[in-house]
Amino acid sequence: MKKLSVVLFVLLNIAVYGQNSVNSNPFGQDSIKLGQYLGKYCSGTGDTDFLQLIDESFAFFNPNPVVPNLTMVYKPDWNTFTEGAAWDAWWIQNSYGFSYAATPFLQEPWKTVLQNSWDLFWDNQGDGIRKGLWGDGKPNQLSELIAPDGSLGDAAAPNKIIYKQGDGNVKNHDWFYEATAAGIVMQCEILLVGHDLKAIVRYLPKMERACEFIEKARDPKNNLFLVGPACNLLAPSYGGVKQPDGTFGKGYLSGLSITYLAALDRMVEIYKLKGDPNKLAEYQHRQKITRESLPQLLTPEGYFVKSMEPDGTKHGVLGQKQYGYLEGVANADAVALRVVDDSISTKIYNKISAYPAIRPFDFLLTNAPGLDDTYGNWGSPTGPGIKGFWIYGDWVNGGVWGTVEGRAILMYYRLGKFGDIRRSATRAMKWAKDFRMDAPWSQWGSNTRNPWSDTGEHKVGGVAVMIDNFAIPAATIRGLFDCDYRSDRLILRPRIPGSITSYVQKEPILFGQKKIFLTCRNGGPNIKSVSLNGNLLTVKKAGELDLNYNSLPAVSKITITTEGGWPVEQNTVEYPSLPSILTKVTNRGLYINILPEELYAQLNILSAFNRKLSGVPGAAEEKRLLETTIKTFEACQLREMANPGPGYFRPITPERIAGINHFYEQAANAMYIGYLYKMTAYSKNGNPFQKRLANLFFE
Repeated sequence: MKKLSVVLFVLLNIAVYGQNSVNSNPFGQDSIKLGQYLGKYCSGTGDTDFLQLIDESFAFFNPNPVVPNLTMVYKPDWNTFTEGAAWDAWWIQNSYGFSYAATPFLQEPWKTVLQNSWDLFWDNQGDGIRKGLWGDGKPNQLSELIAPDGSLGDAAAPNKIIYKQGDGNVKNHDWFYEATAAGIVMQCEILLVGHDLKAIVRYLPKMERACEFIEKARDPKNNLFLVGPACNLLAPSYGGVKQPDGTFGKGYLSGLSITYLAALDRMVEIYKLKGDPNKLAEYQHRQKITRESLPQLLTPEGYFVKSMEPDGTKHGVLGQKQYGYLEGVANADAVALRVVDDSISTKIYNKISAYPAIRPFDFLLTNAPGLDDTYGNWGSPTGPGIKGFWIYGDWVNGGVWGTVEGRAILMYYRLGKFGDIRRSATRAMKWAKDFRMDAPWSQWGSNTRNPWSDTGEHKVGGVAVMIDNFAIPAATIRGLFDCDYRSDRLILRPRIPGSITSYVQKEPILFGQKKIFLTCRNGGPNIKSVSLNGNLLTVKKAGELDLNYNSLPAVSKITITTEGGWPVEQNTVEYPSLPSILTKVTNRGLYINILPEELYAQLNILSAFNRKLSGVPGAAEEKRLLETTIKTFEACQLREMANPGPGYFRPITPERIAGINHFYEQAANAMYIGYLYKMTAYSKNGNPFQKRLANLFFE
């Protein structure tokens, strides 16, 4: 596309979104910069680096010229997200961490886009009859799969789905049980945050079918779930149990019990909200027996094994001669999703913390050391079956996944381990500012050579933006107040890092149609006092604030004062301060437009419509989407003028600058097309008001 040189106005100066006033540190916390931070999405006092980390984590969910954002994984044809990097579908195991962590604060249009993305699974849910139809129309082993009623799957797109883990030897694979459980967790979260009875009525029958599908795998002898290979969430790393005849049978998978219990915890709240006492009693019973069965899957030290064979042999006991590894994913999930109490949570964290090999580059590995119980090379962590992507450290055997790391960050927040959050989220921010949000990060997270983004069909100009890694900034935000949605209330547990003395969040936490703006005067984990819109509230529990839905006004400004003290944190990492959302180009006078010609024409249309729409009452939804779309074009312009810096882990080369700019241009075009589709739908099928808006647009 030809680029225009239309003179509109000249760049005259640099203005600041916020300011960083840095003082010396009187508390002896090494290398922590203290001062005042005035940011775009948050502000505060104390640790200015951590405040900038939080501020720039919000930027991932808004068009901006500094870090990747959701417009870059938006699919206008479907009005959904996709995996990204030319992976044209939606995967549960990849998107789960982002979806879960982002739901409390994800505003329109992204709230609807997220639900549409999960609808790709619910609309293709197995019924014992339909085929997966995956592929180009020619029958293959994935397209011909017919799943049991209620099953979800691996990847989905409009009118097609992969019902089993699609990588590896699919003939060995069981149905995707833990992915189905994760789908239930996610849909429950969306419904509890949304507090919408109409939506509950729509989705609950689908969720019940999914639960029934999982219940059929429950073993009545011990109430654990007996399932076969590659049905774990980060599959196909679970190999099941090798049989004497060389085939692979079923074992008890910890991840399924943990994720399904998280689903049951939330299903109980859904039934309370709906008001269904019979179903509530049934699901409370399932919840009880599932929770009571969990100790069978713990080691004597109190952390979860990966699986257990029917004869009691445990896989994932560190130091054990056979199957002697530490499982990362299930243990992090058990803490993050509050499936286990504080005592078990602490034991799990202590085991992870005491074993550096599972976090060699700040991120949590799926497992360490290498697996010796895959169906490709049972009995050994090396050998002919451990090659290619199966090599330890690259993929589901000891690799690093942003979707998992987001849940690990929620684990750290729950336990007040702010140093772990800082190291993890800072490393991820460096990769993000390099525009290398790879999935997975290879070589145990060092990612010196990524077999997907550096080579092959998914290489895009030396850069990568994938949905997995949005889990990390999302968790960095959600964990601050440890949002816990119930049928009638929202529980907040302040977890502001101890090096931050005060924190003001300018973006709201959502609860139904209500918006909650939070401020914390931070002195520790215990709540001393709370005010809501200037009125003092009664503090019933030292560590928790219950916000009853019916008592909340439409907009709540809540100030929480805490006490009790946080442990002193030693900062060992340097924050990647450049490029930064703190600095913004201020445009006055004349300016050289550097948009490609097609984008320039699209922006003119959007700007003209914005002027017309400003005088139309009752179009809040359309205005917000239009505002986001126009900001995508602004970010595209500003990025091309920005100084990207030299890069952190990967040099910013001319090829990569071009690749990054192309991401921004693609995002702007996608957002315009999405808006065009919306107006076209209004013109054809809208109500009279929507047709009027469409007429204004097409003028």
